[in-house]
Amino acid sequence: QVQLVESGGGLVQPGGSLRLSCAASGRTFGSYTMGWFRQAPGKVREFVSAISRSGGTTKYSDFVKGRFTISRDNVQNTVYLQMNSVKFEDTAVYYCAADNTFLVHTTLSDYDYWGQGTQVTVSS
Repeated sequence: QVQLVESGGGLVQPGGSLRLSCAASGRTFGSYTMGWFRQAPGKVREFVSAISRSGGTTKYSDFVKGRFTISRDNVQNTVYLQMNSVKFEDTAVYYCAADNTFLVHTTLSDYDYWGQGTQVTVSS
């Protein structure tokens, strides 16, 4: 089992940057594919990005591609989401998730463990 704790959310202006972190407990972090999802008020939770166990494969949703970068540090047991050129529509609660597989899934139901989320608000 793995426990996930997100941090780094906050208020950012349009065009600005923010880096989210997700710290994982346990000694098996490297065996999990990690993902970031987000949920805006009144909307369903949606896929943002995911990274394979080694970090060699990444996936992004179309609406963040070219602006967000996912990375991981398997020594620090942490996955990151670097958010650049943020837009108003990026406002949401961002969730970190872990999937006990070598595959890089983009579907919520494939992920086994979830963090509590961190709020990102883009406002001028």
